[in-house]
Amino acid sequence: MQLTIQNLTKTYDNGVQALKGVSLTIGQGMFGLLGPNGAGKSSLMRTIATLQEADGGTITFDGINVLKEKDKVRRILGYLPQEFGVYPKVNAVTLLDHLAVLKGITNNAERKERVEALLHKTNLYEARKKNLGGYSGGMKQRFGIAQALLADPKLIIVDEPTAGLDPAERNRFHNLLSEIGENTVVILSTHIVEDVRELCTDMAIINQGEVLLQTHPNNALESIKGQIWQKQITRKEIANYKERLNVISDRMIAGKPVIHVWSENQPEDGFEQIEPDLEDVYFYEIFGKRVAV
Repeated sequence: MQLTIQNLTKTYDNGVQALKGVSLTIGQGMFGLLGPNGAGKSSLMRTIATLQEADGGTITFDGINVLKEKDKVRRILGYLPQEFGVYPKVNAVTLLDHLAVLKGITNNAERKERVEALLHKTNLYEARKKNLGGYSGGMKQRFGIAQALLADPKLIIVDEPTAGLDPAERNRFHNLLSEIGENTVVILSTHIVEDVRELCTDMAIINQGEVLLQTHPNNALESIKGQIWQKQITRKEIANYKERLNVISDRMIAGKPVIHVWSENQPEDGFEQIEPDLEDVYFYEIFGKRVAV
């Protein structure tokens, strides 16, 4: 199974060019799509999910023309959008049963078996009779995955699934996604670098509607190995360093600012070379590469 996107473009009526010739090849397993808010991730996900039209380009999946054969796509697609509504006064088992009917699972015994299996899979079985309005954020996300898996999809899209979750719920969700990704194509769209680092075997970075990088996370790290330098500074020095050096990120560690700088050689005295992490790759591609020549 493979999803192939070629030269995809989309401009909204307000003139915003959300996708600018996006091309990606996505195989089986977990694929991470990283980018800041407004980068074009949700526009791309909605287009793949047949929820909006593209202006140009092609998308194919397992022999299906995604842009033209929408009904075929929807039969094999599971989609968890960034924001989705639930009926607060309906319990999980009732709503999943109803959604299963809408998905075409009309056999009562088959439908009951599928719904119960998914409630176990998402660790919601004990709360199956509880109204969805009483679910925590993480429980709602796991319910969202359950409904996305009802039709045993070959392609699953999850858009910013862990935003706002506490660490325990985030770990539960990660474990669930990892299990799902073993036999399907799963696209994880997020701005949280840790999600991609922990889950994905392939990734891309997108910004301002353009793909900046597609590679294996380990290859991404190798590409900037030996080029990231760190220094602890004072708050009042941050602006000066940003003017003089290629500062790709600054963060607070133990209440003191620490900057990361991209440079092929030690930029100045006092900088130590560090092993890059995926966050350094992300910031380099988004903020630093434009001047890293």
